[in-house]
Amino acid sequence: MDSFPRSLNPNKHLREQFVSNLPGSSMLEVSALLNNVALLMLLRHTFCSQTVNDACRSLKSYLASVALDYVFLVLPTLLIFTVLAEWVYICLIGLLLLLVFFTAVKRTYSLPYMEGPNASRASISSYRVVTMFITCLCILAVDFRIYPREYAKTETYGASLMDLGVGSFVLMNAVTSRQARNIKSSMSWWKAAFKSTTPLLLLGFARLASTLSLDYQVHVGEYGVNWNFFFTLAGVSILTSILNVPAEYSGILGSVILVGYQSWLTNGLNVYLLSNERGTDVISRNKEGIFSLFGYWGMYLVGVQVSYYLFFENHTTKQRSKHETRIRICFLTIMFWILTLLIDRYVERISRRMCNLAYVTWVVAQNLQLLALRLLADNIIGHKTLCLERAFDRNLLASFLVANLLTGLVNLSVDTIFVSPLSAVLILVSYSLTLCVVMVLIDFSGVKYKFW
Repeated sequence: MDSFPRSLNPNKHLREQFVSNLPGSSMLEVSALLNNVALLMLLRHTFCSQTVNDACRSLKSYLASVALDYVFLVLPTLLIFTVLAEWVYICLIGLLLLLVFFTAVKRTYSLPYMEGPNASRASISSYRVVTMFITCLCILAVDFRIYPREYAKTETYGASLMDLGVGSFVLMNAVTSRQARNIKSSMSWWKAAFKSTTPLLLLGFARLASTLSLDYQVHVGEYGVNWNFFFTLAGVSILTSILNVPAEYSGILGSVILVGYQSWLTNGLNVYLLSNERGTDVISRNKEGIFSLFGYWGMYLVGVQVSYYLFFENHTTKQRSKHETRIRICFLTIMFWILTLLIDRYVERISRRMCNLAYVTWVVAQNLQLLALRLLADNIIGHKTLCLERAFDRNLLASFLVANLLTGLVNLSVDTIFVSPLSAVLILVSYSLTLCVVMVLIDFSGVKYKFW
């Protein structure tokens, strides 16, 4: 009698090796990839003639608008990350020339100028959605051979597109957090911590249980044996709730934590974290996830003060012009890029695995660069919001969960590393289209998932 297969994932170890021991690419190439996506978003905005409210009057018009969003934004992004990866710089130059041409033809430089505390909301939303688009596309694309290995997560040191993922998520939460907006909570710290972390802990344990039960591939060097992305977010939330510092001083505390953590790393902790040796205790088995919390917590605190400084400082007593905000964000972007280059060269190279100081400044620099590009383009594209943009922005965490579920289904159904390039593209297009349709239907139904 034939025996049942021992595993639902017979190529587990092969798939784990496929995403292991990778050196990454360069900071310049990662920046070019992000700028390609940002320019695609800006180009789609220049073509957008409808407001979201106009498109939402019927499901038919809504889906038609979303179809255009997909064709002009999601599909080109997917191709640039895979089959067009060798031409990333050419694509960047081409998109930039297209944007200059179309904005010159439309002559939209005199668009209405919006001021006040809510003036940057559209820019922040676009930045959040671009980050989520990139994350959702990459988490499945990385399992196919058409996705360049240099874009996958690095093993020890180095910079890659996917290395930005968790750091950008932490910083994105900081930018729009209650702390950055200086909104005081009426709850005690432990109630606030319980409310914000319970859903994340549940998601973390659900992911852990599913990976164990399905024998799903897990790259142990990323977070550890049992740790995952949701536990990192929960840990940052708990630490922030326990030590609640006003937004105008959070960056100071964050800098102290980061410098102290970096000193610990350079004095021997980095050797321990990068070694493959593990004990049987919980800390040793999950050393990357647990110790990197210091870096992510420091990053979050710095992000809170940066956001407060740019968008929310004294918003009740004065209105800062967008011109001033643009000057500030350009200054901060340049400052963090200089810090990144200096720290990466003279202190310690970028390491997502440890979330060291160079990684933190790099993530902040890249994210500020995205935000700066969107803010600088406001006078060109105006303040319209794309339908697909709104659908993701209103359910950001839900979109990430749906993407993870779809990624798991594809990986359990298809031997992704043996798929031909054409089949891989078709699968990725089907995956991204399904994700967009699901999020659009959720949004059109008026559902908004906000757990905390």
